[in-house]
Parts: sequence; structure tokens; C-alpha cells
Amino acid sequence: MGSTGEPSSSAAGVAVRQYVDHLAIERGLARNSLTSYRRDLSRYLEFLAEVGVDGIDQITEGHVLAFLGRLREGDAEHQPLAASSAARTVVAVRGFHRFAVLEDLSPHDPAADVRPPAAPRRLPNALTVTQIAALLAATGEGRTPKELRDRALLELLYGTGARISEAIGLDVDDLDREAGGLRLAGKGGKERVVPVGSYAASAVDDYLVRGRPVLSERGSGGPALFLNSRGGRLSRQSAWTVLRSSAARANIAGEVSPHTLRHSFATHLLDGGADVRVVQELLGHASVTTTQIYTLVTIDTLREVYAASHPRARG
Repeated sequence: MGSTGEPSSSAAGVAVRQYVDHLAIERGLARNSLTSYRRDLSRYLEFLAEVGVDGIDQITEGHVLAFLGRLREGDAEHQPLAASSAARTVVAVRGFHRFAVLEDLSPHDPAADVRPPAAPRRLPNALTVTQIAALLAATGEGRTPKELRDRALLELLYGTGARISEAIGLDVDDLDREAGGLRLAGKGGKERVVPVGSYAASAVDDYLVRGRPVLSERGSGGPALFLNSRGGRLSRQSAWTVLRSSAARANIAGEVSPHTLRHSFATHLLDGGADVRVVQELLGHASVTTTQIYTLVTIDTLREVYAASHPRARG
């Protein structure tokens, strides 16, 4: 692959092309994930070409380790990568070499014993319940189709823990109003059904009755749940703008992203006593380990409450 992101004509480049095709066709990876794999493996191929390696069977563990070092240190064309970004790239390289062995493209796996760098565990930022209420109120009083849509979007993001891509990808038919549930298409095409609380359900109903029909008349009347001002499906960028504008009007300091609402959803559930495995299912996490980071947030909250409230917590 070169600067265009297309595989190079080297033997290693041909193998990478086959691996990306495998990810797209047989594994069904999403477009964004495929773009990341192409970018990471492009950088790997550039490094191999630089050190004079053409064939995949010529690659050694030393080459992979040197590539990892280059990721962390940077070079004339690339800034050093954080541990999390370097780890993602190494995962792509490991997957590529594992595929090459399975497909008899290479007799050995030089990346088998190379471990991605451990990224520091960062606690996700969560808004308080009061801040969430202010954020939702800042969408307006529901006098216009846009205000109705914005309120429904943010209520649904916070009320279900949906990813922003899942929310804007919703069609009207994904709502099961009788069962009070919502069908979300998560990562890797995995579907899950999540409950919709009364506040979110009410906001969505108001939008469907008084807001969406007006927006739909301006476009083709497609199946998308959330429409833009021209009647087409609301874009990811526009959804971000809705959230940031509401956060600014609510005077919420700091960065507020769609993932902030997802973090808040999980944290508030755990604070309320929800089991971590239930939260895992609601978030669509493949592993409970990913969800457990939210328990650190609630433990910190418990410590703060204990320190402020218990008579013998402090000297």
C-alpha cells in the first residue's frame, strides 16, 4: 500500500491485499474498521520496503519489533504514536501474519510473540444526572421539527447507551413500540435489542408525530429515523453538532461527545446497582473486561462519598 492506501505490488503487499479482502468479505468488518486496517498495514509495508524486505517469508520477529519501536518513536514523516494507537497497529500486523500462515502464504508467524504495548487505563468522563438534565433541556422546547429531533436524538443516546453510528443508522422500523425496545446494529454487524425508557420513548414519539413528517416532506421520505433539514439521513457530523451546541447552551465545561452520553449511561446504571454483565449486554461489548472500566468510575465515586461522609474517614 502506498499513500493512496492501495496495496503495493510487492509480495508482502499482495498478501496484505488478500488479508484486507478476507476482512471485508468473510469477516464483514465495517468500512471504518477496514480503513484503519488499510492505514496501519500501509505503514507496515512502507517500513518493510525501507529495510529492504519484499517477501512475506523474509519477515522476522526482529522486523516486527523494530516496526513497533518506530511507531512509538516516530520518524521524519510520522509523529510518535500513543500506546493505544501503536497497539491497534500491532494488532493489525499480528492478524495479518496469522492469516498468512493459515492461508499458506508464509511458513512462519514472526509476530506471534510480539505483544502490543499496554495503553494506560483511562477512566471515561461521565456527566452528572443534573448535567444530563440540563443538556437535554438545552435542545429547546420542542417548537420546531429540529428541536423535536434533537431532543429525541439525545434522549435516545443517553437512554439506550447507543453508539452515535448506531443511532444515526436507525430506521423507523427498528423501533418496537409495543415491546418498548430498540434494535441496534453494533460493531461487526451484531444486532442487539435494548429497552427504551419512558423519557426517550416520549421524546421519540413527539418527534415522529410532530417533527419527522415535516422533515420527511423535504426529501425522499426514506426509512431513516433521524432526518436532516433536507429530509435525508442525519449525518454523524450533524449529530455531533447537535450535541456540542446543546452542551454549550447548557454551560457544560469540557469536551462533550456522543461517547460521553454512552459513558454516562453505563456509569449511572452501575451507580444505581445494575449488574456489570447486564450493562455489558446493553452496551454491546463483546467482553465484560471492556465494561469493567466503568466500575472504576463508580468505585471512585464511592471513595469520594465515603471520605466526605464517614466520621472517621479523615484525620
